[in-house]
Amino acid sequence: MISKSDRRNKIKARIRGRISGTPERPRLCVFRSNKQIYAQVIDDVAGNTLCSASSKGITEGTKSEIAAKVGEAVAKKAIEAGISTVVFDRNGFLFHGRVKSLADGARKGGLKF
Repeated sequence: MISKSDRRNKIKARIRGRISGTPERPRLCVFRSNKQIYAQVIDDVAGNTLCSASSKGITEGTKSEIAAKVGEAVAKKAIEAGISTVVFDRNGFLFHGRVKSLADGARKGGLKF
């Protein structure tokens, strides 16, 4: 029987085979743990993280509301760095719940994907 983490890693590898971040259109990568959610804007050509945001330190609201705040925060940092368009990488997680809230928050913050 395949474990949850093995299943996610298989999906992640399939997604990463199709998408890649460039300097013009970097990759917005999401990681979701049980307690926190993290987002990074990554240029895969140079191998650099251009900006990031996480839910550490945000305590008010539900997990989905916190994820939306993280999305807005990473969008604000990306726009300050001169990035307006990204490729969304859900990192093997299903696109609902906190991952969807983060994506909606990033769109609300001004990122296009």
